[in-house]
Amino acid sequence: MRGRVARSSRGLGTATDRATYETLHRASQAALHLRSGLTKESARKAAHPLRTLLGTPALAVVSPDGVLAWDGIGEAHATRAAADAASTLADGAATVLGPGDPGRPADERLRHAAVAPITSAGLVVGALVAYAAEPSAALVRAVEEVAGFASTQLELGDLDRSRARLMEAEVRALRAQISPHFVYNALTAIASFVRTDPERARDLLTEFADFTRYSFRRHGDFTTLAEELRSIDRYLTLERARFGDRLKVTVRVAPEVLPVAVPFLCLQPLVENAVQHGLEGRAGPGTVTLVAEDAGAECHISVEDDGVGMDPEALQGTLSGETSSDSVGLTNVDERLRAVYGDAYGLVVETAMGAGTRVSLRIPKYRAGVHAS
Repeated sequence: MRGRVARSSRGLGTATDRATYETLHRASQAALHLRSGLTKESARKAAHPLRTLLGTPALAVVSPDGVLAWDGIGEAHATRAAADAASTLADGAATVLGPGDPGRPADERLRHAAVAPITSAGLVVGALVAYAAEPSAALVRAVEEVAGFASTQLELGDLDRSRARLMEAEVRALRAQISPHFVYNALTAIASFVRTDPERARDLLTEFADFTRYSFRRHGDFTTLAEELRSIDRYLTLERARFGDRLKVTVRVAPEVLPVAVPFLCLQPLVENAVQHGLEGRAGPGTVTLVAEDAGAECHISVEDDGVGMDPEALQGTLSGETSSDSVGLTNVDERLRAVYGDAYGLVVETAMGAGTRVSLRIPKYRAGVHAS
């Protein structure tokens, strides 16, 4: 016999615990909408949870362009909110209005208003107007705190959008950096087989088309590790056509990490760097080894070559932005990893002149906001 388990409100503990939960729940509801910016739509959706946080009979969200939203009783008085917020919108100072001020609503429950500014990037972009029957120092402070909370959510939303634009610009820069070099070499290699082995030339051309289609796709900041590895396999197929037996490749991937979401084009530049810097400058064959391992909450990835290596000091200068070099792909990937996951998740590079190079990175299996598309 199967039992049914229902969650009881008693599971939230004391009345204080339940009140805390309700407050956090309302705040998270408002935050979800405010992160998209201060618009009529976001204000309309955020107004109710914000009013519930304050416990007032009515609340208005106002911008310099007019009233964005009204929630609570007395909606007929909503047009008055723009005049009530005018002073705060002009000078950014909180104000308290009462029956002695002109144009107060006839409804006794709305005779007083506490107004606080909503800011973003240091500018007043709106105001929160909370209406009540009687003013109190606690209400004024609460309105200021809730307006400050709304301001923080707007700024966090701006930061998220700025980060997305930055990542998009960095991916465009990476495409521009890798494309001319790779396209020229790949087409040269394909052309060399057109007469001697037409079937292979056709296969390579298909691989080239699939690789470039993936590299220049226009949607999504993230992809799965499986998709990234599939693109790398196409890249290596084209490079093996150019280098022949000189290029040896070893790939070891744990099946558990294939669905992990990773930043788009975060591995291909590392493999390209291994081929270009690891093999092109050396005599005889060289090996590129790519390993992706399951490490609990993380995926550990390394790309290693046994080529000519790099000067560690010069590489450090490149990664820190102090100097420029042709290792811009490494710098780009390092910056994007840190932007998404934090400074603890940048690239780790082990290298020395004549000793090859090993580049390692860690990818959390789950991170809020990171989803493959």
